[in-house]
Amino acid sequence: VQLQAFGGGLVQPGGSLRLSCVASGFTLDHNAIGWWCQAPGKERERVSCISISSSDARTNYADTVKGRFTISRDNAKNMVYLQMNSLIPEDTAVYYCATTRVVRSSWDDANKYDMWGQGTLVTVSS
Repeated sequence: VQLQAFGGGLVQPGGSLRLSCVASGFTLDHNAIGWWCQAPGKERERVSCISISSSDARTNYADTVKGRFTISRDNAKNMVYLQMNSLIPEDTAVYYCATTRVVRSSWDDANKYDMWGQGTLVTVSS
């Protein structure tokens, strides 16, 4: 029973990466999945979230990634993706996916997430 995030790597500024998060060993019955990141010496920050319990796939994004990142889901495969475009050095961090049962208004609270993946490192550098 685990969440696994993968797809990180080294990319040049302006490049793209797609992160994937897969739930294995259990069926997702949570309300949403979020992508969080943590840069060295900084607090963990919410990047983007997507509902998985509703048909309309509601999303939210941190202001720093709006217009550059896109979150999506494939409920049949128990997977959530984060397409990251126009990457900048400030995006360098370990990225985690996590599940939550709370409503959208609480998606920004890391304490409301009950299962976390192991993280995948994204490095944006020339």
